[in-house]
Amino acid sequence: MAGKSGERFEELLDFAHELARLSATSILPHFRTGIAADNKLGDKGFDPVTAADRAAEEVIRSALATRYPDHAIIGEEFGASGQGAEYGWVIDPIDGTRSFMMGLTTWGTLIGLSHEGVPLLGVVNQPFTGERFWCERKQSRYSGPGGDRRLATRPCARLADAIFSTTSPDLFQPGFETERFQAVKARARMTRFGGDCIAYCLLAMGQIDLVIEAGLKTYDIAAIVPIIERAGGVITTWDGEPAAGGGRIIAAGDRGLHAEAMRMLAE
Repeated sequence: MAGKSGERFEELLDFAHELARLSATSILPHFRTGIAADNKLGDKGFDPVTAADRAAEEVIRSALATRYPDHAIIGEEFGASGQGAEYGWVIDPIDGTRSFMMGLTTWGTLIGLSHEGVPLLGVVNQPFTGERFWCERKQSRYSGPGGDRRLATRPCARLADAIFSTTSPDLFQPGFETERFQAVKARARMTRFGGDCIAYCLLAMGQIDLVIEAGLKTYDIAAIVPIIERAGGVITTWDGEPAAGGGRIIAAGDRGLHAEAMRMLAE
């Protein structure tokens, strides 16, 4: 990671960790309190947002405006600012708001940073469990109740041997997407639902082999991309393009598994 971004990497990563700490102080007072949610879609569906989502993004934006006023920001709750800047932060204050509302712990705060449009670093913070996943220059790491360690995906070259996860079958549109999801599910060794952002982190940890989802936005995935890649995994769109912009996403811990699953998604 040469050049300006490489020279500043440690400074920027330290600040991403600080953003994780700051956002946690805005989120945790609301967790498991029966917090109410507004529906961003009105009568067109259900996309919840809570006071915790908004408060966390506000504190992150305020800190960024003070420290790096020339950086761009894309956030789930308050949109985009500073387009065209050299550095761009991509923020999802609570990825997994439905799980947050239910008192589950598969939600997390996603903090990503790109340099000239290329993912530079990512942090996923789960403050209730005390777990954090992030990437350094050439590796990814974890800290939590079990200590601090390097993340590494595990070998699993065949779908028949794979543990497969997706947040919900409802992510897939009827027709092509649902048919492709069901085809992969039928061939996988085991499938589990409900992982939200933590499923991707557990893939980087070597606990899950494959995650396939659809309809994601850039703030759902940008922070996760460099964590998976620097843990040894592969993450792209279903047609093999860069994943950081969102859309239909496939992440695998093993390149052979990624190739097999992607062939099935294209059929």
